[in-house]
Amino acid sequence: MPDRPRYMISVAAELVGMHPQTLRLYEAKGLVRPARTPGGTRLYSDADVDRLRLVQHLTTQLGLNLAGVEHVLRLRDELERLQGRMERLERELRAEIAAVHRSYKREVVVYRPAQHPAPRS
Repeated sequence: MPDRPRYMISVAAELVGMHPQTLRLYEAKGLVRPARTPGGTRLYSDADVDRLRLVQHLTTQLGLNLAGVEHVLRLRDELERLQGRMERLERELRAEIAAVHRSYKREVVVYRPAQHPAPRS
């Protein structure tokens, strides 16, 4: 389950090759939102680690500053939200279409013309 919180900040930082303070900064900027234990310990999920890797790629490989990264992540999150909504709407539409097709099958009566005997000569 990719959203299950599992890594403490030191482990998450090691997984992505960043300093834990960088992860704290990214959280403060809203780029990543780790879960918290009741005691306040940050717990990062696999999805959080993937997001941190994306941030790292955007900053180191593409040269974006954090404002640019924030914009890219916001657009990415919106795209994922809209894709989820489209998938849900598509499932609902397919279910409605299937229901309509099932109702046709109940209402359709096969027409068979009456058999007329052949005329005698």
